[in-house]
Amino acid sequence: MPRPRLRRRIYFNPKVFYFKPQGVPMRFLEVVSLTTEEGEALRLKNIEKLSQVDCAKKMKTSQSTFQRILNSAYQKTSEAIIKGKAIKIIK
Repeated sequence: MPRPRLRRRIYFNPKVFYFKPQGVPMRFLEVVSLTTEEGEALRLKNIEKLSQVDCAKKMKTSQSTFQRILNSAYQKTSEAIIKGKAIKIIK
């Protein structure tokens, strides 16, 4: 049985849950799902400009776990931008 997931502290509460390329209807787009956890990691690192140590403390997680979350978020957003996919933020 896998270890249960820990609840992380997340202050990221999006008002918009979809981002998509302009001029392309949603029915023609593939969707990349970004979790609120990944959104929080992006917010802390890029908007708040915190160090990885401080980000991990704020999210109540280890530095290595924070780095994995951040790398996943970067990979997903990069794929969406480069390949013209929509981004859906999920809880």
